[in-house]
Amino acid sequence: MNNPTAHLRYYQVPASEPMQLESHRLAYYQWGNPKAKHLIICVHGLTRQGRDFDVLAQSLLDQYRELGQSVQVLCPDVAGRGQSDWLKSGMSYQLPTYAYGLKCLMDTLSLEVGVQTVDWVGTSMGGLIGMLVCGVETFKPAVAPRKLVLNDVGPVVQWAFIERLKTYLGRPERFANEAQGVEKLAEIFKSFGPHTKEQWSALSRPMLKQTVEGEWIFHYDPKIAESVKQMTLESSEAAEKVMWSIYDQISCETLLIRGAESDLLTPANAAQMCARGPRPELYSVEGVGHAPTLVSEDQLSRVKAFLVRN
Repeated sequence: MNNPTAHLRYYQVPASEPMQLESHRLAYYQWGNPKAKHLIICVHGLTRQGRDFDVLAQSLLDQYRELGQSVQVLCPDVAGRGQSDWLKSGMSYQLPTYAYGLKCLMDTLSLEVGVQTVDWVGTSMGGLIGMLVCGVETFKPAVAPRKLVLNDVGPVVQWAFIERLKTYLGRPERFANEAQGVEKLAEIFKSFGPHTKEQWSALSRPMLKQTVEGEWIFHYDPKIAESVKQMTLESSEAAEKVMWSIYDQISCETLLIRGAESDLLTPANAAQMCARGPRPELYSVEGVGHAPTLVSEDQLSRVKAFLVRN
């Protein structure tokens, strides 16, 4: 990390016999005051990692500092991504696994520093994990989230989006240099919308790692693709029903962000979400698909305004 206000830390997630899950190390970037009793947790999308939130985390620290309030921002690398451990079984890469690990982390921190307030910002998969943490008793932490930001995600996942995922997820791509990897990521994530060269470099470089042979590869376990590859239209429809039932149990104040050109979250899905469950506020980002990266000033301002509002 180049920024001195962020620290890479690790947490050992306990094994879970009912989930047939081994103990594994979860990496997270801790920003701000580690003793702060207000915790904001930012969770990334399917193939991404915690460094996606560098800009948001720093912006949040600045905002709360201006208000004279102490806060810490946690940006985890979900299991199988970035600096976190890879799991033994590819089929362990499921939402309950991630929700369990993050609940354990939050409960540990709550005991250590006496956390009083928790807010959750989740992009894509991170939002789905947040839905479990907010809507399923098993995964609710000791201090339940007060506010929830769902960034371009909801109970409905379009089948066309799943088919697009299958075209690149888990493929053993190798690049002769980092620049080639950044170029490939630009192709995969073009729906993120317009970014400066510097912004795109900052979002892409943590997504790549160099092998001992000197090549560059994506910084995640290829086995995260296994559960996605086994999805069928029928299984996705069944999962959708479950996710709607979970969504309807969420009661915390919620902001729903939608990329105006998203192929994951349609306008009809967003309207349905706003009419039930937590009845979120809706913020649409023009010129962006799936998913807004929360690095441009308009997006940052909207998220900060939602979180700081009492």
